[in-house]
Amino acid sequence: MKATITYQEKAYNIDFNQPIDISIPLVNTESNPIAWYLDAPVIEPVTMGDWVGKVSAGQSSTNFNNILFNPHAHGTHTECLGHITNNFFSINDTLKTYMFLAQVVSVEPEIQTNGDAIITLQQIETLWENNQQTAFVIRTLPNTLGKKSKKYSHTNPPYLAHEAASFLREQGIDHLLIDLPSVDKEKDEGKLVAHKAFWNVTDVKQLNDDARLQATITELIYVADEVVDGFYFLNIQVASFVNDASPSKPVLYKVL
Repeated sequence: MKATITYQEKAYNIDFNQPIDISIPLVNTESNPIAWYLDAPVIEPVTMGDWVGKVSAGQSSTNFNNILFNPHAHGTHTECLGHITNNFFSINDTLKTYMFLAQVVSVEPEIQTNGDAIITLQQIETLWENNQQTAFVIRTLPNTLGKKSKKYSHTNPPYLAHEAASFLREQGIDHLLIDLPSVDKEKDEGKLVAHKAFWNVTDVKQLNDDARLQATITELIYVADEVVDGFYFLNIQVASFVNDASPSKPVLYKVL
């Protein structure tokens, strides 16, 4: 199905028959990515006495699994500012629209003198193209398939400079997506400066009036090499979790 979408008073032609899924599926094997010092997710049939909720076990007419996972640690997820605030905010309540014009960029984080790899403000400013986009998708280089199963704990992955997060906020980006476990440094003493800069949160205990309730951050995506840098329509699909974050399926559509 092809359709014409009007976005920010401009018309775009989209082919909805060719979605580009940039999520990482959640599986209960070693191929699942893991961050934040947790074990792998668990997907297993319900057991009640001798009964096992698995058709192949011969006792059940249905497959009936429990799933134990953490959205932040086990795959692609979308989070709201409730991730860092004292008061509760749910992604299910804060994400109210689901289609956005997005810019996809590729960037190789710069190695700092302390060994950290950072996506800098200068890099983001250089890549930025103003097209009234409200979403920004960052693919880090090198873009190996190993990202889809990487064990990130204690590896000090690359992260986004808080100045770059502020720049994207100032440009009107409401939805930031990245192929890393966090926009912030893995071990930063809880400062979370990029999260706070993007959501414009100055005090996590007493939320400021201009904090960005509508903005989201999506982490642990994977953008295949075949996806060229440029502009796409982005559909962010989340499960209806009443939680600060939900597993999500962001999908890109080419602009024809």
